[in-house]
Amino acid sequence: MNNRLKVLRAEHNLTQAQLADLLNVSRQTVNAIEKGKFDPSLPLAFKAARLFKLTIEDIFQDEEAVP
Repeated sequence: MNNRLKVLRAEHNLTQAQLADLLNVSRQTVNAIEKGKFDPSLPLAFKAARLFKLTIEDIFQDEEAVP
């Protein structure tokens, strides 16, 4: 799954640790999601979307759906 989490985090001047605290996950989880090594659960995706005031689709894209 592709995602814009790293870009959004940088735009909001957040470290991985700060974002992890806001999402109530570990910094390692944020790192793994940003690198595409881990797909977030649906509740975590919703939490990230609410945090950045975006839709889930604005942050996470299915690799098969990307042209």
